[in-house]
Amino acid sequence: MGGCFSLEEHRLQSRTAEAAGPDGLRRCKSDSKAVASVLAPPKDVEDLQIEGYGNVNIFTYNELRAATKNFRPDQILGEGGFGVVYKGVIDENVRVGFPSTQVAVKELNPEGIQGDKEWLAEVNYLGQLSHPNLVELTGYCCEGSHRLLVYEYMACGSLEKHLFRRVCLNMPWSTRMKIALGAARGLEYLHGAERSIIYRDFKTSNILLDADYNAKLSDFGLARTGPSGDQTHVSTRVMGTYGYAAPEYVMTGHLTARSDVYGFGVVLLEMIIGRRAVDKSRPSREHNLVEWARPLLVHNRKLFRIIDPRMEGQYSTKAAIEVAALAYRCLSQNPKGRPTMSQVVEIFETMQNMPECQDILLQNCMTGAVTLYEVPKEPMESGEPEKAKQDQTAAKTDTVAPVNGKPIPQSRRTRPGNGRSKSEPSLECKLYIPSPDSDGQQPGLEALSSPSRDGSLKDPPDEDLYKI
Repeated sequence: MGGCFSLEEHRLQSRTAEAAGPDGLRRCKSDSKAVASVLAPPKDVEDLQIEGYGNVNIFTYNELRAATKNFRPDQILGEGGFGVVYKGVIDENVRVGFPSTQVAVKELNPEGIQGDKEWLAEVNYLGQLSHPNLVELTGYCCEGSHRLLVYEYMACGSLEKHLFRRVCLNMPWSTRMKIALGAARGLEYLHGAERSIIYRDFKTSNILLDADYNAKLSDFGLARTGPSGDQTHVSTRVMGTYGYAAPEYVMTGHLTARSDVYGFGVVLLEMIIGRRAVDKSRPSREHNLVEWARPLLVHNRKLFRIIDPRMEGQYSTKAAIEVAALAYRCLSQNPKGRPTMSQVVEIFETMQNMPECQDILLQNCMTGAVTLYEVPKEPMESGEPEKAKQDQTAAKTDTVAPVNGKPIPQSRRTRPGNGRSKSEPSLECKLYIPSPDSDGQQPGLEALSSPSRDGSLKDPPDEDLYKI
């Protein structure tokens, strides 16, 4: 991936010099469209060492060492293909006159799969772009062999950690839809430049959440400037993450903004179903979430059997069908059949204003962003154990007491009104539910499945695609 790029000037004629900052860089926190930058991006790492870059802070390695308490292990927030991310605080003790600020410090692993080009790409993009749904670059360190990036601290971590924890934590439907809309606005902003910026690595681990669960896109190491002029695509070496990459990109290396739309569809599917994009611990036909679930999204009866049971009662039927239909379109095999991100944002904003969605939101507004569920304990009075045994025995038989010497077949309805037998455990603390019968498998997505894993139940790390 080429690390150098130049942002096209956007609406330059309508922008006045006063609209830009003192360094020539216009920053916009509310405009949903990409804005022009007249700040020439650095062409190489050495440029950053000599001249700096706009109004982005330059930190020394010792300052960041002090900010992270000497990169202590208990300060680690996460780790990816780039390197380790630490929590830190930059204050008077780190740099005189600097207001106390919580930050996330990402240190490039010199032996990792990403290098100077990816590091430079992040500085280039985030050094010029600013939007409520993009993580803010506070500064960087480019000293000797050290390559570090300093971001605003995101208190609630990544979307991935909230969706796939191995305890019964529930992120409500309304919060998930808020996150989906925020992430969609971030992609819309990137695609809205006169020459679009293709994010290329849209996934749950790259969507970070602040204290109010506002979504912000992070990790721009694989981002690319989109096609220009008469070009229909950008040809690149295939890079990304298994399960999220668009099939046409995997097969041809042709990259377009619609490739990001496919990745958004995968994340949206993960959010409404509560499963990972690729999960080798499941039955073979369910390894790839898109391959298994997409055909079920347009069958309402099957759809409501696969929606994450932890969100039961938190959404309207109409809203669920609308979101499923949107995910179905985003995951189209044909890139032209996918909506643009502007259309996706419009659909989400329309859904938010639906009366039934407003009613559900009002009902759940006092529950907070995350709810911890416990297994319900039903009181058992004296005599109930014997009654429970009788109920279980009766459930196993197919007939009831005979009348006039002839057995009468039992009604087909052998389950209580909640849709499961009395002996089944509550669904509230299940991360997953059995898959429904499918009408058929969607062919042709084997290339998106991740390599074989050792079968461990431990959450696997993200894996990157490489194609010569």
